Amino acid sequence: MTHFSAQNNPKVLSMQLTERKFASEVADTREISMRDHTKLRAFELADELAVAIYRLTRDFPKDEIYGLTSQMRRAAVSVPSNIVEGAARESESEYLRFLEVAFGSLRELHYQFNLSQRLGYVQKTLASSCEPLLVEAGKVLASLIRSLRSPRQSS
Repeated sequence: MTHFSAQNNPKVLSMQLTERKFASEVADTREISMRDHTKLRAFELADELAVAIYRLTRDFPKDEIYGLTSQMRRAAVSVPSNIVEGAARESESEYLRFLEVAFGSLRELHYQFNLSQRLGYVQKTLASSCEPLLVEAGKVLASLIRSLRSPRQSS
């Protein structure tokens, strides 16, 4: 009785090699199509803003550590994090959705920043450097979102 072995069959081995090569090419294509978040101006600004907000909130009252301090830091980290996660998604619609979430977090942060100013928690020197950064990040992110929406809406 002959025992069939896939390991010794040249046709099976050839098919396995072809499948591996194809899988490798597909993986290479996926890698190429991934977006590089580090090349986005929106990411650069969001990252810079996250660092600025952490520095800004260091001097907030200690009784705000679980309140406004925590909320602002979470929102500040959410903006670049969502840009990064969106850039890693394969579909443009998912990418756009993550950018929209990032934009929502940015607007939330802007409100919290204004509130912290009205409460007297922010030093004027720090406020003067954060406000323009918040505005510019918002404009750049909004432009990126608009640029991705336009082609889809005209189709």
